[in-house]
Amino acid sequence: MEKNRLEAFSDGVLAIIITIMVLELKVPHGAQFSDLSPLIPVFSSYVLSFIYVGIYWNNHHHLFQITHRVSASILWANLHLLFWLSLFPFATAWMGENGLAPAPTAVYGVVLLSAGIAYYVLQNAIIAREGRSSLLASAIGHDWKGKLSPLIYLAAVPLAFFSPWMANALYVSVALLWLVPDRRIERALEGHAPASPDRN
Repeated sequence: MEKNRLEAFSDGVLAIIITIMVLELKVPHGAQFSDLSPLIPVFSSYVLSFIYVGIYWNNHHHLFQITHRVSASILWANLHLLFWLSLFPFATAWMGENGLAPAPTAVYGVVLLSAGIAYYVLQNAIIAREGRSSLLASAIGHDWKGKLSPLIYLAAVPLAFFSPWMANALYVSVALLWLVPDRRIERALEGHAPASPDRN
């Protein structure tokens, strides 16, 4: 089964998710800079979620750059990931509009954790289809960032009920962790690229 439709559908869903999130930024009724101050928590939540969606889009792109064909299990695993990503606008708006209140901050963490698990499931579904000796499996390696991130989310969710600011700081730390360029798949592709013919 070709992967083009899966990639196009996923790109469309992620674009809609970003659009819905930005629509939560309501225009203030005043014309002074001070009228923007109530929007700061909502805008901050939007920026964080935008970064997360960007990270998922980037990693998803690289994941399917190295995937040759998709199976039914990969299609369902991809839909599972998109389901949790589609909850980003709700979780983002609830946390932003309530000034990092404990329950919304915890729910935001649950959504991040669930999306992280879903991405791991998708990654493993592709490896199962491609084989343990595949280029993807060798490129992923020990995947320490992929294993560390859910542990940080697991710590942040209960922490949100005691210190929502600290929990949010942990969410930011995971985003910063993934913002560092991860070139494992790019290096794997470069290492297996066919040599270009000599030109005279």
